[in-house]
Amino acid sequence: MKEVHKRDSLNRLKTVRGHLESVIRMVEEERYCPDIMKQVSALQGSLERVNRILLQNHLETCVTHAVSEGRTAEIVDELMETMKYTAAVTGPGPTLEATP
Repeated sequence: MKEVHKRDSLNRLKTVRGHLESVIRMVEEERYCPDIMKQVSALQGSLERVNRILLQNHLETCVTHAVSEGRTAEIVDELMETMKYTAAVTGPGPTLEATP
């Protein structure tokens, strides 16, 4: 992993950890649901930014190396499998049903 990407990822993840603790406290204190939801959305955005950093690192290192070794099909398959878990690529998840 490139040092710049490692540093940026760790800094963002440590920030997310602190933010998550604050959101947990909000739930424990039974704060207003829309306020909590806004904070959860902010956390999701922060995690998506970490994913983009990791993707950039992967493209700059592992993918480049695999292509130079002639393993293009293998690395593309791996990348496509990984992207299944990225909401920006796959779209929104299933909707929740209302509970009685």
